[in-house]
Amino acid sequence: MKRLPQSDAWIRPPGPMAAGLRIGLMGGSFNPAHGGHLHVSEVALKRLGLDYVWWLVSPQNPLKPIAGMAPFSQRLAKARALALHPRIRVTGIEAALGARYTVDTLKALKRRFPQACFVWLMGSDNLRSFSRWHRWADIAALLPIAVILRPGSVLAPLYAALAQRFAGARRKSWTRIAHATPPALAIVDAPRNTLSSTVMREIAAQRRSR
Repeated sequence: MKRLPQSDAWIRPPGPMAAGLRIGLMGGSFNPAHGGHLHVSEVALKRLGLDYVWWLVSPQNPLKPIAGMAPFSQRLAKARALALHPRIRVTGIEAALGARYTVDTLKALKRRFPQACFVWLMGSDNLRSFSRWHRWADIAALLPIAVILRPGSVLAPLYAALAQRFAGARRKSWTRIAHATPPALAIVDAPRNTLSSTVMREIAAQRRSR
């Protein structure tokens, strides 16, 4: 039996784990977690036929400033308080691994849970900046990707570097995307939610200034 690297041999899944489970992975700062995250997760559960969605709360997004970032423990706790859906699980695995980049986290999860069918989830608002992520093309080679359309960014799938580079990998059927061999890309349309972390922080700032 192949021995797991010491760094990820101990990882416990945040929810049930069994062969063939279809699990959506959604990363981010969750600063703070909000209804938009829930919306993307619930759409993915329904439209992609997923069994679970894991929220991977990042200790610190390399593309975002530290200033204005709530402490990791606070963001993790608030995400858990919000994600009451029985098939949405919140985890701080990325911090426990000491992984700075998403690509390293995904490699560790695939090594640790080879029996799972993982798919990377993101809103189309994040698709526009995806090409700035560290080794973003390697992420697309690791997992199938499902992009949920969000207000203000519905045209992102036409112009984003990911969509252009992997245009030939775009799938018309969403329901089997978790079982697809990467690269595989699904663009999922659904009723849209306008909430974002930026809006939530602005509302909170306005309330504090009153």
